[in-house]
Order: sequence, then C-alpha cells, then structure tokens
Amino acid sequence: MAYIDYYKTLGVDKSATQDEIKKAYRKLARKLHPDLNPDDKESERKFKELNEANEVLSNPENRAKYDKYGENWKHGEEYEKAQQQQRQYQQQNNYGGGFSGADFGEGEDFSDFFQDMFGGAGGFGKSSRGRASGKFKGQDVNAELNLNLRDAAVTHPQTFEINGKKVRITIPAGVYDGQKIKLKGHGNPGLNGGPSGDLYITFNIPEDPIFERIGDDLKTKVTIDLYTAVLGGDVNVNTLTGSVNLKVKPETQTGTTVRLKGKGFPVYKKDGEHGDLFVTYEVKLPTNLTEKQKDLFEQLKNA
Repeated sequence: MAYIDYYKTLGVDKSATQDEIKKAYRKLARKLHPDLNPDDKESERKFKELNEANEVLSNPENRAKYDKYGENWKHGEEYEKAQQQQRQYQQQNNYGGGFSGADFGEGEDFSDFFQDMFGGAGGFGKSSRGRASGKFKGQDVNAELNLNLRDAAVTHPQTFEINGKKVRITIPAGVYDGQKIKLKGHGNPGLNGGPSGDLYITFNIPEDPIFERIGDDLKTKVTIDLYTAVLGGDVNVNTLTGSVNLKVKPETQTGTTVRLKGKGFPVYKKDGEHGDLFVTYEVKLPTNLTEKQKDLFEQLKNA
C-alpha cells in the first residue's frame, strides 16, 4: 500500500492542535460519510483513509510515533527495543564480553544481525538464520462512534466494523460526548504470537436541536403566547421519553425557568437514576393586531 500522509488526509499542518485535528476530522467525516455518498467508491475510500488518519493523529502517543517513524510508526516500539539490544551487544563487545548468544559467522557483522532482527518486515520475527525474537503486543486501535442524544440515553447494542472485523458492543445509557472506553484484545494482532492490542472507542455526540445537555441535566426552551403568559394555561413540553403537560402560572415572565425532576439524562451505569429537565419559557408577542385589539392594549396601558 502506498504511503499516506495523515496530515494531508485531514488537511491540517503538522503543528495542528488536537482540537484542530478533531474539528477537521468531523468536518470531512460529515462530507465523506457513506450514508451521504451511496455507491460512491471514491468517497468510501477517502472515508476509510480519513478514519485511519484520525485513529493515529487523535491519539497523542500514536501521533508522536507517526511523527518520528512515519509509515513505520506501528513498529516504533519494536525498533526502539532493537536499537537497545544493539547498544547492549555493542557494549558487551567493547568491554570484551563478546557475543556468546549471537553466534556470528564469518563475514557477518552486527549490522547484518540487526537487519535480520528488524529489517525487511518492519518488526521482529524469525531471521533467515533461524533466530527467534520475543512476542510483542499488537498495536492499539482508536475509533470514533457517532451517537445522537436519544441513542446515548438508552442502553442498546451496536455493531460496527474495525479493520475488517465486526465488533458488537452494548452501549450503556448515559455515555457522554468525548467519553472513551477500552475493549481489550480487539486491536491489531500481536507479533510473533503476542497478544492483540486493544480497541479504544471515543463517543461523538453532536448537539441536539431541542435539548442542551449539561452533565446529567437537560435544558430546553418552550414558546408560549402572550395570553397564556398573562392569564396562565397549559403547554406541552417534549422530554426524552415523550411529551408532558405543564401548567403555566398567570403573569409568567419570559425567561422563567421551571424544573422537571427526573426528566433529564440517565446517569451513566446507575439504573433508574436521571438528572432533571429545566424548561425555560419564551413569550411570543402577537403580530398583525386588529384595530380593536390595539384599542384593548391601549386601555390596558392607561388603566
């Protein structure tokens, strides 16, 4: 596979902040998402490249490896260990300790040994001379999972694909935007029989058009007409679980907020517990008044 410049894929500079990387990913993900580009193979390819770039650059540790090793960043740790072993062998040789365990043949120097250990495959394995190396854990994988607010409010199963493998998880109610969970052993395969890496999933919950979430509480706005605000009355208010009827007190001012206890967001991993819903009234003034209606307001004004 040809080398892919992850910074170029996201359209950011190498000096970009984590927030700039996150914003760039979200903007392009919305543009290239397969749901918005059905049967578009080019968009599908770019979307996969975009996710791959984000998995690396959104993780500071992986990003540092990528900046240092480029396309071979996944094997950075193995490379460092190989370099360390090289220094140890060199130190032993300098102090007369020899290479008793290396068994160098005629015409074989240390650089050949190091190349056999780490060269070619980009990581450890068995060399052409039969030497066996250690086992190493596979690379961790980072992914983002998009949820709307209502999905995040209910416990539900979700299946998605990572590196060609289907992963099924149960998402607990109450997860929050930016929350990260770890699935042990669902990352990339290990080297030389080592354990697989882990999968880290970050939840991405965009703003909802009706509710604003603040912790486990929700805020919403409801418009009432002038007559209801002055005289009192009833108004229907949407909640996450359906609509409820509220009694509006007479002479309610615009900006008045009332609390609906227990009608907010579910508390993460605490069954049956919810935050509160705060409803703010906005009074809508009447328009296109008749002359008679205007006269009535004048009478009220002068009363």
